[in-house]
Amino acid sequence: MQPISSPSTWQNFKRLLSFAKPYKLGFVVAVIGMLGYAAIDVYFLSKLEPLIDEGLTGENLDFMKWAPLFIIACFLIRGLCHFIGNYCLAWVGNNVVADLRQKLFEHIMAMPVPYHDKESTGTLISKLTFDTEQVLQTTSKSILTLVQQGAFVLGLLVMMFYKSWQLSAIFFLIVPLVAVIVTTVSRRFRKISKNIQGAMGEVTSAAEQTFNGHKVVLTFGGQEREAKRFGQINKHNRQQRMKMVATKAVSVPLIQVIASFALAFIFYVVTLESMQDIQPGTFVAVVTYMTMLLRPLKLLTTVNSDFQKGMAACTSIFAVLDQDKEKDTGDKPLVRSGGKIDFNHVNFSYQGAEKATLKDLSFSVKPGETLALVGRSGSGKSTASSLLLRFYDAIGGEVLIDGENIQHYKLADLRHQFAYVSQQVVLFNDTLANNIAYGRPGASEEEIIAAAKSAHVYEFAQNMPQGLHTNIGENGAELSGGQRQRVAIARALLCDAPFLILDEATSALDTESERHIQDALQVLQQNRTCIVIAHRLSTIENADNIIVLEQGEIVEQGEHKTLLAQKGAYAQLHSLQFGQ
Repeated sequence: MQPISSPSTWQNFKRLLSFAKPYKLGFVVAVIGMLGYAAIDVYFLSKLEPLIDEGLTGENLDFMKWAPLFIIACFLIRGLCHFIGNYCLAWVGNNVVADLRQKLFEHIMAMPVPYHDKESTGTLISKLTFDTEQVLQTTSKSILTLVQQGAFVLGLLVMMFYKSWQLSAIFFLIVPLVAVIVTTVSRRFRKISKNIQGAMGEVTSAAEQTFNGHKVVLTFGGQEREAKRFGQINKHNRQQRMKMVATKAVSVPLIQVIASFALAFIFYVVTLESMQDIQPGTFVAVVTYMTMLLRPLKLLTTVNSDFQKGMAACTSIFAVLDQDKEKDTGDKPLVRSGGKIDFNHVNFSYQGAEKATLKDLSFSVKPGETLALVGRSGSGKSTASSLLLRFYDAIGGEVLIDGENIQHYKLADLRHQFAYVSQQVVLFNDTLANNIAYGRPGASEEEIIAAAKSAHVYEFAQNMPQGLHTNIGENGAELSGGQRQRVAIARALLCDAPFLILDEATSALDTESERHIQDALQVLQQNRTCIVIAHRLSTIENADNIIVLEQGEIVEQGEHKTLLAQKGAYAQLHSLQFGQ
């Protein structure tokens, strides 16, 4: 199997232009403005020859009389064209990037869980922020320079050949050399730009990881280690950027030196006898045009680096957009489940893992029952709940809800059947009320308050400045661990789903809070099927069925008292926790 070749610059640019289709009118107006700007400059310079041959020699007095008005009119029109070209192109560029960023965000959100498991959050954020910003350079600054300065160069060349084709022909001696330099430099720009994208992703990822684990770093005295690690990543990023600067810094003067040779040759040629009939105005005009070409040539060379940065960013973004979204294979609707769960000989292993996480797992949960999954860390308890939500798909056997394979249900309908509280509580930078109502955005104030009271959130919320409408900061930074867990449980209570999954849901609660929550959960579990994953066995004593897992296999199953009497794995875990 041959490796798939990466898209060319032109392919990426064409794909990027497809995002600009809705804004093509703005782009056309921008191009007209840019061409107008270049045309005024060329037209203004075209009057250089008559200024010398007619105006300054006194042959045409009317020419000098109208010159001041001509200058003011030219610069007014030039200024208007400059504004139209810049503003309209920036409008198009910002809209394209906003659309691209939105599409990228939505695509990342629609990616399957295994993709997020292997991709660094910092790298994805870098693509969403830094890479899309690089694309903005392509859609605005680069195109502005390419069109405006390209038209100006073309206009100057036409004027040069119109005035004196003999002198102008010398200019074309340098074109092949310039083309070779630009082509070579383009390749290097794109390669370095790709490295810069990766380096920026590493910087973002390293910073995010360290800041998220700030307390751990302080506790274990890891500041120096983290600073050293970040310093190496930062240094790599700086080196890549300096390579870009060096390439750009070499290419510009090299082209200008080549152009200066052409200019020097013109001064030599004009002294030859065959060129003696050239008028002073013509000579000055052609030399001026050639001198004026140096700046746009410089800009056209340097804009290539911005363009290649943007194209490298496009490659990075399109690589994500080309990844397959989470597949929704189901077509069967599920309004509200009856609450029955069956695992039939389910096998599962994570991608790249040598050992299976779940082996021949079979059990049934009747509507309204509570099933507890216990076992040591890594025994597969949380994985079983992830299969229910189809974060992952079983590689063998089947998972059934109401007697139907869950892969046949529409994904959104399936997940709507579950309220989920994990050991890793995720809260949003919003109010307490909005966090509780996240699973039911249309919930009334009374319903939110009822859920808050049942989960004992209302008790501490009353002591906050705006009560339930207090902003709790990023991931609930204003709350304690137990309070955050109670908010997550209140969210599950309000969700009113037929299934409830509690993944270590009471692990961060103190004894009093846990007692309150257990009371609330007993009310909640009526007429609902509940899966409880717990290390603390005190929370599952009233479960209808307890399954003990070891290395993905069921080793014991039964009620609390029955399992204790068997004096097996469950009894061992129980005695370890309660010191018996």
